[in-house]
Amino acid sequence: MEVTEDQRLEPIRTFIHSSFRLDPDKWREFVAEKSNMAAVSRFINGPDAVQLFHQLQPPSGLCASLSVPPGVRTKVLCVSKSVPEALPKENPGKVLRMQEFLGGEALRTLVSLHDEVSRWTAGLAQDALKLTERQRSTALVMKALEEGHTFLPPPDALRHLDNPVELSQGGGHHGNNGSSNHEPLQEDSSDSPRLLSSTSYHDDAPNSCSSLRDNVDQKERKLSVAQLLHACEETVVEWVELVGDLLQQDWSGVVLDRLKPVPSEEFAFWKERLRNLLFIQSQLMSPEAQQVASILQAADSVYWVALQDLQDDVQEAVCEAEDIVENLTPVEQKLSEVLEMNFCQLKDNMAAVMEEVRLLWMRSKFYCWPARMMVLLQEICNLFVHLSRKFLPGPGVIRVLESEPGPVLDDVRLVIQTLQALKSAYTQKQTQLELQNQATPTRHWTFPSTLVFSQLDTFLRRLLSIQEAQRVAARFYRLGRTVLFGLNSTTAVQQVSEEFLVQVRLLSGCSCDPTDPEDQNFELKLDRFQAELSHLETRLVSVLSTALGDCSEASSAAKIVQMFWFFVDQRAVRDQLHPHLNRLADHVLTDLDQTESEFYNEKERPERFFRFHPTAVARLCWNRQLRRRAEAALRSFGTIQNLCGGLAVSRVVLEKWRQIVDLLEDFRTGVRSDWSAGLESDCDEILKHSLIQISPPAHLEVACRYQLEAVLLELRYVSREGGVELRPQTAHFLERRDDITHTYLRLRQMVLCYNQVVGGAMEAELPLIQDKLQELQRHLSELKRRTWTCEGVQQQSQPVVMVHFNIREARANMDAMRRIAQGWAELELLQRSGSLLESGVNDQTCRLLKTDGEQLLGLTQVNRSLYGADESSPSWRTYLDYVDDNVLEGLQQLLRRALRYLADNMSPQSRGHALLAVTLRLQQSGSAFEPEIDAGLTDFLKGVISEVYAAAGLVPRISVSRHANYQASLQQDPELCALEQEVMCRLLQVKEEAEQLRAGLDRYCHLWQRDRRAVFQEFLTYGKLLGTHEAEAERSPPTLKDYQREIQVLLRFSSEVTGLDEVIVLHGWLQVDLRPFTTRLLSIILDWKHMYTDLLLESATKSLQQVTRPGSDEEESSSSSTFPLTDTILLLEAAGVELPEHLAAQLQVVTSR
Repeated sequence: MEVTEDQRLEPIRTFIHSSFRLDPDKWREFVAEKSNMAAVSRFINGPDAVQLFHQLQPPSGLCASLSVPPGVRTKVLCVSKSVPEALPKENPGKVLRMQEFLGGEALRTLVSLHDEVSRWTAGLAQDALKLTERQRSTALVMKALEEGHTFLPPPDALRHLDNPVELSQGGGHHGNNGSSNHEPLQEDSSDSPRLLSSTSYHDDAPNSCSSLRDNVDQKERKLSVAQLLHACEETVVEWVELVGDLLQQDWSGVVLDRLKPVPSEEFAFWKERLRNLLFIQSQLMSPEAQQVASILQAADSVYWVALQDLQDDVQEAVCEAEDIVENLTPVEQKLSEVLEMNFCQLKDNMAAVMEEVRLLWMRSKFYCWPARMMVLLQEICNLFVHLSRKFLPGPGVIRVLESEPGPVLDDVRLVIQTLQALKSAYTQKQTQLELQNQATPTRHWTFPSTLVFSQLDTFLRRLLSIQEAQRVAARFYRLGRTVLFGLNSTTAVQQVSEEFLVQVRLLSGCSCDPTDPEDQNFELKLDRFQAELSHLETRLVSVLSTALGDCSEASSAAKIVQMFWFFVDQRAVRDQLHPHLNRLADHVLTDLDQTESEFYNEKERPERFFRFHPTAVARLCWNRQLRRRAEAALRSFGTIQNLCGGLAVSRVVLEKWRQIVDLLEDFRTGVRSDWSAGLESDCDEILKHSLIQISPPAHLEVACRYQLEAVLLELRYVSREGGVELRPQTAHFLERRDDITHTYLRLRQMVLCYNQVVGGAMEAELPLIQDKLQELQRHLSELKRRTWTCEGVQQQSQPVVMVHFNIREARANMDAMRRIAQGWAELELLQRSGSLLESGVNDQTCRLLKTDGEQLLGLTQVNRSLYGADESSPSWRTYLDYVDDNVLEGLQQLLRRALRYLADNMSPQSRGHALLAVTLRLQQSGSAFEPEIDAGLTDFLKGVISEVYAAAGLVPRISVSRHANYQASLQQDPELCALEQEVMCRLLQVKEEAEQLRAGLDRYCHLWQRDRRAVFQEFLTYGKLLGTHEAEAERSPPTLKDYQREIQVLLRFSSEVTGLDEVIVLHGWLQVDLRPFTTRLLSIILDWKHMYTDLLLESATKSLQQVTRPGSDEEESSSSSTFPLTDTILLLEAAGVELPEHLAAQLQVVTSR
């Protein structure tokens, strides 16, 4: 049933309607607000909410809350329950108490209103004063309640009576006038002097008036005493109700039906309870409370006993609260320390927490109640459940299933272990209390642990479900890394893996918190997920059954089992695969039978399987290989043995394996025995043989070299093998193996050095080392007489090594000199500057030649020292001539490369850039090349060739018997001379082609040779240019067509010259720049054209001047001018002449007319 329809809400609605005069629409808006109905629902149904506050806020309307609204300045309605339990459905109004008070500043104003009311005039209505006092008391109660305290309002009647002491002494309705019990009431008698002095008035008045007044006063006094006593009794009743509500509160009862309380709430409850009880106790000891007690005691009221009982109950409650707060403090401190730790440290501190709880049970007088201890333990469980949920990533616990849940699975495992450690610590402390009870009667924890750990066990079950889901997911994720034999099996496994990922995505998409055990929606989704995984496991079992059925070897089946061990290890899966696993035991026996058969078939010649090992070693290796095969079969069986079961099958397999192992062991023993005998014979022969021997013609070698290496190799295998019997000679050889090995290595080095010295000697070198070779022969003769048991081999072999070292260094120097000379063939003596050859040889190459020459001289001097040769000896001169030949050959290659470079780049077939360049210019004397080809270009090439030869002279001569330098020797080289002649021949060829080019351009020579003025004067006289044979002709002024003819000739010349190439390459290597020539020739042609056009422009100017005269027309001006105006202008435009601006303006005027 919804809260809005709950009938228990009706008394509250009626009270709110009458107090606030609320419209029905406002009430509907109030119940429609979720926050309001949440507070109302908790107040109606929860035992912890005992007060409900209502207020009107202008923006939002009526609001409800479970605590006093802070900062409220308007009226507040308080609905409270007399008992801390849910409202009963029948007659809920009997347990409800409803009050009105003002909040905030209004409340403080009302509290201070009494002082102002007391100063009002006597004519003020008594009802208004009483209403004000009542509202003031209510306001003080609510103000204290807001501060968390219980306020005990004094009786209102004490404030309105002038002398309550005399009124109480004047008589009470119980008739008790004992004076000794009235001392507390006498303290405030000075506050009412008016009543004390009223008996002294009117001493001289008549007796009748005095008697009448006394009767009236006596009646009023009795009435005031009765009112005061009634007010005090009502106050005691109210105090008992207020304090009784507090005293009846117990944390264990308050939180029994609450959701997951934590220890900090209980710690705060007891501290606040102690403060409130001390506040109540101080009020009960106040003068006002003592005055009430005195009045009740004087009147012998039954409420005097109730007030005494109230004081005793408060005192007992204070003692209880102080004891509990004091003994809860160590538990609070320990929990505070735990909260400061990392979660991974909590597991080791659970015992310490439970120890503090045990000590609390032992020390506290009032806390050793099962209900209170159960609640505290539940709170500790709730605290660690809260810390666990805070430590875990919440929804991420399941979302990590989309990837491999390794780290999160570790976190879940840590939380489970921590909470289980808490339960273990509780069990340990419970047992400890029981043991203490047996020794000394004490109270122990008799309450069932299921009540303590109900919430914790629910949370643990949820975590265990999540952990199981993560473990299953981790197993299924491993399917993605498994590959079975056969396409169908692999595809089936991949399909299972893909469907698993689909289920993981469905579960991971859940928006709820998996760590909330009360979320049943997640529980349903988790059940569906596990059901789907169970179905996938069934499919995977089918795939594995097929894969195991296809295995023909035990090793393959074992690999499958190992690959899917994370899945096969489950009992349900193992039972389904049992038939296939049993059949694999037969494969193991088959493998063992095959191993035994191979042993019998191949034991005579097993060494063919190990061709690069000694025979005995090969046999032992084959033996080990068979044993490993048998052991592999046994391991394969061991993999499936625990899965298939059956002691009989295991016994058969082990007996077969033991039989094969015994055969192999016997074979190994025989091989070792034969091996020992063979080694003894070989060692005896080697130890008696000489160290070295010389084979024809002069090749030196170590005696018994191959046999010695074989024995040393076998001894190394013997050391590794172990268990081989060593006979005397073998043992002696093995004992001296290091010395023999060292001797052998020294001899092999010596033999290698000697053979290199003798075998690698050059013809020019032999005379230099002849004496050293004879000395070495004497040392070798001594070594021939020694055996492997002799010493002093190092002293005899050292000279050979030293001679080899010197000769090796000398030969290395010779190789370096050869490389230097041969490297010159790669140098570039001639290099282009840009794209042309503009200078001689390369300076860097020349510097390198000088450096190399000095290095060559240095190396020859080093070699002379190494050989120990005399500078004047014939053998040394011969050696220098040999080096000199290599140097000369290297220089020849350098010069040949340079001259070949010139010849190739001056070839007509050269496809590269031009090598040299000249410029054709038009001078006063005619066209000419710069530089001149006859003199300048020829001298340049001859200079380059001379520099090429001079580069060879930079290297100093090595030979002392050849006096001329390398330049002079190379200038006589036929091949180099032929290349030089080829270069000069190419120069003559390009010279002829250049002259042909210049002659072709001389067809325009008349333009720069003839006098332009004379020629133009001849044109003006005869109308044409006279030929060379025409001495005289008829005078005829030129016509406009004559001008047009001459101008067109000049324009044709200009077009031809413009069409010439700017640069021409002759013979494929000489670049001729024609741009200076064509530029000058075009300028000359332009001067010729201006000579004709200037005259035409002058004629047109005169014609325009005549036309623009007043009264003149174009025909008249044309008849008077030399040429027609229109034709003249058209000819000028065709010649590219632009009219001046003033002529163009005059022409525009004429055209417009």
